[in-house]
Amino acid sequence: MAGSKLDPIDRHILAELQSDGRMTNVELAKRVGISAPPCLRRVRTLEEAGYIRGYHADIDPRELGFEVQVFAMVRLHSQAEADLSAFESRCRAWPLVRECHMLNGEIDFILKCTAPDLPSFQSFLTQELTAAENVASVKTSLVIRCAKDEPGVPFEVLEARLQRSA
Repeated sequence: MAGSKLDPIDRHILAELQSDGRMTNVELAKRVGISAPPCLRRVRTLEEAGYIRGYHADIDPRELGFEVQVFAMVRLHSQAEADLSAFESRCRAWPLVRECHMLNGEIDFILKCTAPDLPSFQSFLTQELTAAENVASVKTSLVIRCAKDEPGVPFEVLEARLQRSA
């Protein structure tokens, strides 16, 4: 199991940073029960090992005028690896596409899109997404409200699994 390579202190550090990536090293060390210098060494090691990919601010899109969020379900004509990779590259270049996930099943990709308004999204949809090479169909669903948006991983589930396997 991937999480089992980490000791309980490392997992606690990750859980605390996931909850609040802006806390100082001194505060983090206090929360996980170790002194600041070894805490900083552990954080650096976790960063270098790829457990920590970065630190981000949680920006409210509506405060900046991005009122529309849409999930777009995309089906492609071809699922050859070169075609899948080309579509993923195209998605990375579209600013309105905030997330792109390849799926198993009838839909090849689901895109999470954020736009200032419906006309902006409609323009993107008709002029870029549906017009893109290899796109067979696109179905969209407008987000009415978000009931939960919790990034990261559920550390309580990881800890429970590790307890069962111990």
